[in-house]
Amino acid sequence: MKQKSLKLAVLVAMSAIAIPATADVTLYDYTEASSAFEDAYLSASANLARTRKDAQASYNLDVNGNYNKVISTPKRDTTFKLNADGRVSRSGKKNAKKEDAYTISGSSTIDTYFREGSKGAFWFGKVSAGKSSESKDWDTALGVGLGYGRVVNVTPMAKAIRLVEALNYRGSIHGKPSKAVYNKIANIIAREAEYASKHGRKDYQKYWIADIESALRGSGVLAGNLNAAGVLQARDVLVDERISTRKYGWKVRAGLNYIGSNFSGIKNKPGLELGAEYHRPLSNRTQFSNEAVLTTVFDNKASDAYKFLNNMTLTHEVDSRIDWENAWTLQYDKIDGGQDITTNTLSSTFLYELTNSLDYSIQAKATHTNGTANDGTDRSLNMGIRYRLK
Repeated sequence: MKQKSLKLAVLVAMSAIAIPATADVTLYDYTEASSAFEDAYLSASANLARTRKDAQASYNLDVNGNYNKVISTPKRDTTFKLNADGRVSRSGKKNAKKEDAYTISGSSTIDTYFREGSKGAFWFGKVSAGKSSESKDWDTALGVGLGYGRVVNVTPMAKAIRLVEALNYRGSIHGKPSKAVYNKIANIIAREAEYASKHGRKDYQKYWIADIESALRGSGVLAGNLNAAGVLQARDVLVDERISTRKYGWKVRAGLNYIGSNFSGIKNKPGLELGAEYHRPLSNRTQFSNEAVLTTVFDNKASDAYKFLNNMTLTHEVDSRIDWENAWTLQYDKIDGGQDITTNTLSSTFLYELTNSLDYSIQAKATHTNGTANDGTDRSLNMGIRYRLK
């Protein structure tokens, strides 16, 4: 009996060694050839108050719009960014008048790799422009330089993982496909715009989901066709749910700028720009990103002046309807012959999805400024809405 038990134990151990464990698919398993993602939001929040010491009611209305599009191919990455902030406010002091302010900025960057498909060296060109109500001058610049690294958009794989999880939960499929099939599904998801262009915005979804269904059937986890519940679940995940952008990788860059003008009144001067970015999905629901840039101008009147800006974000998807976004922005302005200015802004925002395009937001925000006549910390709790344009 003991000998039989020993033989059985040996056989089980050998089987465990001979059959390797199958690891779950992750976002890092996505193999990208070409992809594109586009985010566009319009958000607004308002506050109205009157304390016992106020002579009149105080109010503020904050509006923000931002647009971000990245087109990636094995040869180059093309990025478009646009941001606009506006504020209308009035203090509670007697006879205080309405004040308004705005800033608008936009940029386009093209990173062209020396070797197609590589994650190595590239050269880049950049153009940017900005306008602020605080300055009469525009902020305009042209730049060219060298860089290294690559950032990969893995949002299609995040959607593929979410889709398989949902279909398994509903019993529409049985088991999980291989990593190769996950990649096939993710690549179909990434080609949504292609399907819309070929079949029309009104009808493309049935062809799009049908091809995903064929990939699942070929993997063996689906016998026959998706049932009605499965089709509805697929549409719910791919169309109605909005998954925030997932990406991984890093880039560093250095280049020379030509400053047409800037908010400090400097015009027609050369400059230097150093930048770095790092992105890492901590899970299928959590994204960490950090982007930093240092700029300076070669000018005798401001030989030691420069600006450093670092923006760090952590986004966690609590569930399919609630996102939790956290951000820390550090800006340091080195003023030649003047007082240096440091601004730290911390924010934490809960976004509840009312529809696939409209979110209700609650944001806690703190801004600390050092080096100005109004040093100190401002705190606020804002409620508002965010509309997703793209």
